[in-house]
Amino acid sequence: MCPASRAMNPASQVMAENTILYIHGMGGGGDSRIPSILSEHIGGIVVRTYSFDPEIAAKQIEAWVKELSPALIIGESLGSLHAVCIKGIPHILVSPALNAPLYFGYLAFLSLIPGIPWLLDRIYRPKEGDRQNIHFTYGTMRRYSELRRKAMANSTAAGSKDFFFAFFGTKDHYRKSGVVSIRTYRKYFGESYGLYDGTHFMEEEYVRTMLVDKIREFI
Repeated sequence: MCPASRAMNPASQVMAENTILYIHGMGGGGDSRIPSILSEHIGGIVVRTYSFDPEIAAKQIEAWVKELSPALIIGESLGSLHAVCIKGIPHILVSPALNAPLYFGYLAFLSLIPGIPWLLDRIYRPKEGDRQNIHFTYGTMRRYSELRRKAMANSTAAGSKDFFFAFFGTKDHYRKSGVVSIRTYRKYFGESYGLYDGTHFMEEEYVRTMLVDKIREFI
Protein backbone atom coordinates (compact mmCIF):
# COMPACT_ATOMS: atom_id res chain seq x y z
CA MET A 1 0.00 0.00 0.00
CA CYS A 2 1.36 3.44 -0.89
CA PRO A 3 2.23 5.97 1.88
CA ALA A 4 -0.85 8.06 1.09
CA SER A 5 -3.06 5.04 1.64
CA ARG A 6 -1.56 4.36 5.05
CA ALA A 7 -2.65 7.81 6.18
CA MET A 8 -6.31 7.23 5.29
CA ASN A 9 -8.96 6.98 7.97
CA PRO A 10 -10.89 3.65 8.23
CA ALA A 11 -13.78 4.86 6.05
CA SER A 12 -11.40 5.95 3.30
CA GLN A 13 -9.57 2.61 3.48
CA VAL A 14 -12.83 0.78 2.75
CA MET A 15 -13.32 2.95 -0.34
CA ALA A 16 -9.75 2.28 -1.50
CA GLU A 17 -10.18 -1.48 -1.07
CA ASN A 18 -13.26 -1.34 -3.31
CA THR A 19 -11.72 0.83 -6.03
CA ILE A 20 -12.06 -0.63 -9.52
CA LEU A 21 -9.71 0.59 -12.26
CA TYR A 22 -11.41 0.41 -15.66
CA ILE A 23 -9.04 0.42 -18.63
CA HIS A 24 -10.97 1.51 -21.73
CA GLY A 25 -10.53 0.28 -25.28
CA MET A 26 -9.16 2.02 -28.37
CA GLY A 27 -10.71 5.45 -28.75
CA GLY A 28 -12.39 5.29 -25.36
CA GLY A 29 -11.73 7.54 -22.44
CA GLY A 30 -12.85 9.02 -19.18
CA ASP A 31 -16.45 9.29 -20.37
CA SER A 32 -16.72 5.84 -21.96
CA ARG A 33 -20.15 4.20 -21.95
CA ILE A 34 -19.59 0.95 -20.02
CA PRO A 35 -17.87 2.44 -16.94
CA SER A 36 -20.53 5.17 -16.91
CA ILE A 37 -23.23 2.49 -16.68
CA LEU A 38 -21.27 0.60 -14.03
CA SER A 39 -21.01 3.74 -11.91
CA GLU A 40 -24.80 3.79 -11.64
CA HIS A 41 -24.71 0.46 -9.83
CA ILE A 42 -21.27 0.18 -8.23
CA GLY A 43 -19.16 2.76 -6.45
CA GLY A 44 -15.44 3.16 -6.84
CA ILE A 45 -15.22 2.93 -10.65
CA VAL A 46 -12.21 4.88 -11.90
CA VAL A 47 -11.61 5.34 -15.64
CA ARG A 48 -9.05 7.72 -17.10
CA THR A 49 -7.93 8.51 -20.63
CA TYR A 50 -4.48 7.17 -21.48
CA SER A 51 -2.16 7.51 -24.46
CA PHE A 52 -2.61 5.40 -27.57
CA ASP A 53 1.16 4.84 -27.52
CA PRO A 54 1.42 1.66 -25.43
CA GLU A 55 4.79 2.62 -23.97
CA ILE A 56 3.47 5.90 -22.59
CA ALA A 57 0.18 4.28 -21.58
CA ALA A 58 1.96 1.59 -19.56
CA LYS A 59 3.67 4.24 -17.43
CA GLN A 60 0.41 6.13 -16.93
CA ILE A 61 -1.49 3.02 -15.88
CA GLU A 62 1.33 1.86 -13.60
CA ALA A 63 1.17 5.19 -11.80
CA TRP A 64 -2.61 4.93 -11.40
CA VAL A 65 -2.32 1.44 -9.92
CA LYS A 66 0.18 2.71 -7.35
CA GLU A 67 -2.05 5.68 -6.57
CA LEU A 68 -5.35 3.81 -6.30
CA SER A 69 -4.38 0.32 -5.07
CA PRO A 70 -7.45 -1.08 -6.87
CA ALA A 71 -9.20 -4.24 -5.72
CA LEU A 72 -10.13 -5.16 -9.30
CA ILE A 73 -8.99 -4.38 -12.84
CA ILE A 74 -11.43 -4.33 -15.77
CA GLY A 75 -10.00 -4.21 -19.27
CA GLU A 76 -12.09 -3.56 -22.37
CA SER A 77 -11.10 -4.59 -25.91
CA LEU A 78 -7.55 -3.37 -26.66
CA GLY A 79 -7.31 -2.09 -23.09
CA SER A 80 -7.46 -5.71 -21.91
CA LEU A 81 -3.79 -6.12 -22.81
CA HIS A 82 -2.86 -3.29 -20.46
CA ALA A 83 -5.10 -4.84 -17.81
CA VAL A 84 -3.49 -8.28 -18.07
CA CYS A 85 -0.04 -6.74 -17.55
CA ILE A 86 -1.04 -5.67 -14.04
CA LYS A 87 0.00 -8.38 -11.59
CA GLY A 88 -1.47 -9.41 -8.28
CA ILE A 89 -5.02 -8.08 -8.86
CA PRO A 90 -8.10 -9.94 -10.18
CA HIS A 91 -8.96 -9.19 -13.82
CA ILE A 92 -12.26 -9.04 -15.68
CA LEU A 93 -11.97 -8.57 -19.43
CA VAL A 94 -14.69 -7.41 -21.81
CA SER A 95 -14.27 -8.41 -25.47
CA PRO A 96 -10.49 -8.77 -25.06
CA ALA A 97 -8.72 -7.95 -28.33
CA LEU A 98 -5.68 -10.09 -27.54
CA ASN A 99 -4.63 -10.46 -31.18
CA ALA A 100 -4.95 -6.82 -32.23
CA PRO A 101 -1.18 -6.22 -31.76
CA LEU A 102 -0.45 -8.96 -34.31
CA TYR A 103 -2.44 -7.05 -36.92
CA PHE A 104 -0.83 -3.77 -35.90
CA GLY A 105 2.58 -5.34 -36.42
CA TYR A 106 1.71 -6.72 -39.84
CA LEU A 107 0.19 -3.42 -41.02
CA ALA A 108 2.69 -1.02 -39.45
CA PHE A 109 4.38 -0.46 -42.82
CA LEU A 110 1.20 1.28 -44.05
CA SER A 111 1.93 4.18 -41.72
CA LEU A 112 5.10 4.88 -43.72
CA ILE A 113 3.13 5.52 -46.91
CA PRO A 114 2.57 9.27 -47.46
CA GLY A 115 -1.02 10.27 -46.80
CA ILE A 116 -2.01 7.10 -44.94
CA PRO A 117 -1.45 8.48 -41.40
CA TRP A 118 -3.52 11.55 -42.31
CA LEU A 119 -6.31 9.33 -43.67
CA LEU A 120 -6.31 7.15 -40.53
CA ASP A 121 -6.37 10.25 -38.33
CA ARG A 122 -9.50 11.35 -40.20
CA ILE A 123 -11.15 7.93 -39.89
CA TYR A 124 -10.33 7.52 -36.20
CA ARG A 125 -11.01 11.04 -35.03
CA PRO A 126 -11.95 10.85 -31.34
CA LYS A 127 -15.54 11.47 -30.33
CA GLU A 128 -16.31 14.62 -28.44
CA GLY A 129 -15.44 14.55 -24.78
CA ASP A 130 -12.64 13.01 -22.77
CA ARG A 131 -11.46 10.49 -25.35
CA GLN A 132 -8.20 8.89 -26.41
CA ASN A 133 -6.52 10.53 -29.40
CA ILE A 134 -5.58 7.82 -31.91
CA HIS A 135 -2.59 8.48 -34.13
CA PHE A 136 -1.05 5.60 -36.07
CA THR A 137 2.72 5.77 -36.47
CA TYR A 138 5.12 2.97 -37.31
CA GLY A 139 6.72 3.03 -33.88
CA THR A 140 3.43 3.04 -31.99
CA MET A 141 2.02 0.14 -33.98
CA ARG A 142 5.17 -1.94 -33.57
CA ARG A 143 5.26 -1.29 -29.81
CA TYR A 144 1.94 -3.07 -29.41
CA SER A 145 3.75 -6.35 -30.08
CA GLU A 146 5.84 -5.80 -26.95
CA LEU A 147 2.69 -4.96 -24.99
CA ARG A 148 1.15 -8.27 -26.03
CA ARG A 149 4.33 -10.15 -25.08
CA LYS A 150 4.29 -8.62 -21.61
CA ALA A 151 0.60 -9.38 -21.18
CA MET A 152 0.93 -13.01 -22.16
CA ALA A 153 3.87 -13.36 -19.77
CA ASN A 154 1.32 -12.77 -16.99
CA SER A 155 -1.20 -15.26 -18.36
CA THR A 156 -2.40 -18.44 -16.69
CA ALA A 157 -0.48 -20.48 -19.26
CA ALA A 158 2.71 -18.68 -18.23
CA GLY A 159 2.15 -19.59 -14.60
CA SER A 160 0.36 -16.52 -13.30
CA LYS A 161 -1.72 -17.12 -10.17
CA ASP A 162 -3.90 -14.06 -10.90
CA PHE A 163 -7.64 -14.45 -11.48
CA PHE A 164 -8.91 -13.86 -15.03
CA PHE A 165 -12.45 -13.92 -16.39
CA ALA A 166 -13.56 -12.67 -19.82
CA PHE A 167 -16.85 -11.87 -21.51
CA PHE A 168 -17.32 -12.41 -25.26
CA GLY A 169 -20.23 -11.34 -27.46
CA THR A 170 -21.72 -13.98 -29.71
CA LYS A 171 -22.21 -11.30 -32.40
CA ASP A 172 -18.80 -9.65 -32.03
CA HIS A 173 -17.71 -8.82 -35.60
CA TYR A 174 -14.06 -8.68 -34.53
CA ARG A 175 -14.13 -12.42 -33.89
CA LYS A 176 -14.41 -13.03 -37.64
CA SER A 177 -11.01 -11.46 -38.23
CA GLY A 178 -9.40 -13.05 -35.19
CA VAL A 179 -8.69 -9.73 -33.47
CA VAL A 180 -10.96 -11.06 -30.71
CA SER A 181 -10.57 -14.82 -30.33
CA ILE A 182 -12.00 -17.19 -27.75
CA ARG A 183 -9.52 -19.79 -28.97
CA THR A 184 -6.60 -17.48 -28.19
CA TYR A 185 -8.07 -16.62 -24.81
CA ARG A 186 -8.49 -20.30 -23.93
CA LYS A 187 -4.90 -20.98 -24.96
CA TYR A 188 -3.57 -18.48 -22.44
CA PHE A 189 -6.28 -18.30 -19.76
CA GLY A 190 -8.28 -21.52 -19.92
CA GLU A 191 -12.04 -21.88 -19.60
CA SER A 192 -12.69 -18.85 -17.37
CA TYR A 193 -15.05 -16.93 -19.67
CA GLY A 194 -18.72 -16.35 -20.40
CA LEU A 195 -20.80 -15.43 -23.45
CA TYR A 196 -23.48 -12.80 -23.90
CA ASP A 197 -25.80 -12.52 -26.89
CA GLY A 198 -24.46 -9.21 -28.15
CA THR A 199 -21.76 -7.31 -30.01
CA HIS A 200 -18.17 -6.30 -29.29
CA PHE A 201 -19.51 -3.24 -27.48
CA MET A 202 -21.25 -4.95 -24.58
CA GLU A 203 -24.87 -3.82 -24.57
CA GLU A 204 -26.31 -2.08 -21.54
CA GLU A 205 -28.55 -4.97 -20.52
CA TYR A 206 -25.52 -7.26 -20.19
CA VAL A 207 -23.46 -4.61 -18.42
CA ARG A 208 -26.26 -4.21 -15.84
CA THR A 209 -26.65 -7.92 -15.27
CA MET A 210 -23.70 -10.13 -16.20
CA LEU A 211 -20.84 -7.67 -15.74
CA VAL A 212 -22.22 -6.08 -12.56
CA ASP A 213 -22.89 -9.52 -11.07
CA LYS A 214 -19.33 -10.64 -11.78
CA ILE A 215 -17.86 -7.49 -10.27
CA ARG A 216 -19.88 -7.98 -7.10
CA GLU A 217 -18.04 -11.22 -6.49
CA PHE A 218 -14.99 -9.12 -5.62
CA ILE A 219 -16.40 -6.14 -3.69
